[in-house]
Amino acid sequence: MYKEIIISVCIIVMVIVADLLTQNYTKKSVDKLSSELEVLRNYLIEENDYNAREQAQKVNESIENIHSNLAYFIEHDEIEKIETNFTSCKNFVNSKSYNLAINELEKTIFVLNHLTDKNSFNLENIF
Repeated sequence: MYKEIIISVCIIVMVIVADLLTQNYTKKSVDKLSSELEVLRNYLIEENDYNAREQAQKVNESIENIHSNLAYFIEHDEIEKIETNFTSCKNFVNSKSYNLAINELEKTIFVLNHLTDKNSFNLENIF
């Protein structure tokens, strides 16, 4: 009887610890990516072509790096939405359509913030 209780408690503790670790990594990754996207937004508002292209490339590399780790514990559809929106943004930056690029950037930021909300450990997500 005690053996089953100890095993059950250990499993529950492991699940909670794993959830906390994945939430912290997700939050840290999203915060880093959000700050890079804010820098890109500022370049797009200023219509600074060279810096916007460089920052878009930097953000694209960050998304690729984060993707490989987030794919272990986040739905692939959510990550693909971020990549799809940002790819559209990057293409608009390359074609110098800054208003459309800002629009796609806003969509990317929304989906990125939704990612942390969706995976947070709270009662709304449990029920």
